[in-house]
Amino acid sequence: MIRLFSVLFLGLVLALPMQAAEPLVFENSAQETRYQALTEELRCLVCQNQHLADSDAPLAQDLRVEIHKMMMTGRSDEEIKAFLVDRYGDFVLYRPEVGGNTLLLWALPFTLLLGGALVIIFAIRRRNRILATADEERFE
Repeated sequence: MIRLFSVLFLGLVLALPMQAAEPLVFENSAQETRYQALTEELRCLVCQNQHLADSDAPLAQDLRVEIHKMMMTGRSDEEIKAFLVDRYGDFVLYRPEVGGNTLLLWALPFTLLLGGALVIIFAIRRRNRILATADEERFE
């Protein structure tokens, strides 16, 4: 008898996460397109390298429902993003705005590219100087 209840309880516990969330209902296709675009601009905080639209994490599902509710109450995309940034930080945005705390994030790739180009230029110049002096010594 205990074994039967254990199996039933285990089956119930395993089946709970499989229940599908209620589908989000939109008033028109423009709202649905706006919703899709917005959720693709936001990062899943659990998966970190997935869009909110693509993630199956429970937090992502909750955030999608929250975004839908905010859209239905008439909030703009900027208001929704500001709410999420206030709550979770700039990390929630795939393309954070350039600001004091994100300046390094935006400038670092360009700085590394410029630094690499300078290293290559100086290395080529040095090699050319060494080859030129070696040629001069050989012909003397």
